[in-house]
Amino acid sequence: MYRRVLHSALRSVTINPSASRAAVVKVGEQQAAVLRSAAACPGASRIQHRRLHLTRELSAVKEPAEAPKEEIGTFTRLIEAMGFTGPLKYNKWKIKIAALRMYTCCVERIAYDDFFEKCSLPDTLNSWFLVAELHVWMCLVRMRQEGRAGKYLCRYLVHSMWEDVEQRCKIMGIDAVERKESMKVMTETFYAALFGYDEGILSCDRVLAAALWRNLFNKQCEDPRQLELMVQYVRKQMQFLDSLDGEDLLLTGEIKWRPLVEENAQSILKGSSVTYNDAGL
Repeated sequence: MYRRVLHSALRSVTINPSASRAAVVKVGEQQAAVLRSAAACPGASRIQHRRLHLTRELSAVKEPAEAPKEEIGTFTRLIEAMGFTGPLKYNKWKIKIAALRMYTCCVERIAYDDFFEKCSLPDTLNSWFLVAELHVWMCLVRMRQEGRAGKYLCRYLVHSMWEDVEQRCKIMGIDAVERKESMKVMTETFYAALFGYDEGILSCDRVLAAALWRNLFNKQCEDPRQLELMVQYVRKQMQFLDSLDGEDLLLTGEIKWRPLVEENAQSILKGSSVTYNDAGL
């Protein structure tokens, strides 16, 4: 409706230019009269000055600049296209050590017995792997936000996980043929779980619950409260990881996970800053 009125007004101005010119002159005279009357009032100059000052301030406001992106040279692009990794912001050896420490946090700082009990999971190597891959995935999501250095850490984080899984299979006495088949199944399960969890964390709780039901519970969960518990756990852990400093994670890999069950799960406090020496140790 407002577009129709505007078009009719524009047509009237175009068809009768003399009338429009007279209207403009009339409006100008009215504005001049208003300004003269305002000038006669006390404090009018101060009001005009303040109005002009505000106008200048508004005109000086600029849109927030985007986060600076990491500049990559032609040589770096070339060698990375060939499958190699170019120069990074931090030393590669430090990032590898941080990746190993981060995986250690996913293994040694998780109360697996609580997950087995609260989620009714059998105490097996496969259940351990499903819980571990969930925490590794959360680390991957967080470190992807740190640019090329974060992706480099993700590569060695996954590499550390597969080495640990293979060593655990050997300790349990699984022969080479069966171990190879088990590793193949775990690899397929891991990358399928990554896609499902990524979709769930970007969607609503129902999609995330469905991903947890397929991957963590292996489609065997009779108690919906267990799914609700795990959805809350993933959400609060992701919010907690986002509060951690990216530089600290790249150089130390230290993560102190929040417990599975806590009284006030909505209170996500920023973790204390991690200290490290010049060698990144």
